[in-house]
Amino acid sequence: MLATLAGLLALLGGLVVLLVPLMTPELSRQRDSFWGAVVLLLGLTLVTCSERLAGAPMLAVICAGLLIGRLSLEVSQLRWRLLSGEERQVLVSAERWQANLQQLAAAVARLVAISAEIKDQLLQLVSSKGGPKTPGKRWVRADNPEAAAAATSNGQDAPDDAPDHVVVSSFAEIDALIENASPA
Repeated sequence: MLATLAGLLALLGGLVVLLVPLMTPELSRQRDSFWGAVVLLLGLTLVTCSERLAGAPMLAVICAGLLIGRLSLEVSQLRWRLLSGEERQVLVSAERWQANLQQLAAAVARLVAISAEIKDQLLQLVSSKGGPKTPGKRWVRADNPEAAAAATSNGQDAPDDAPDHVVVSSFAEIDALIENASPA
């Protein structure tokens, strides 16, 4: 339970670190996306392998989480102190955050639209190249061609007197049915 909670917090923290360059480029650095991906990987590992972490490994996870959190706090405080007073004012303004969130929403909407277009194109490509066939009714040659023609003109699939299926119990019966059905 504790490992899952730590993993979810790491996933959230990694997502935040990945979004920092998009939302606040003044606070971001060149390798932030790499470290965000590392934290996301840590979170994914903790969530998926939480049942294996008990005892000493869990204590190591807690200590590592505390160290990562403390280091992240120090780095963010240092980056905040490096900003000028004017940059701090602009960074905390509501208008800037509204504009950033609108841009982020537009980017996500565009990403969803592009992925839907790609999905549609792939489906068309698969269906046009003879992809998986949809199961349907198989055509079976009727015993009486005149009755079959009359049935199809009436909108029926097969003549009423035609048997649905034949049950055989030996290969000899199958051979006899084939001989009787073949035009001679």
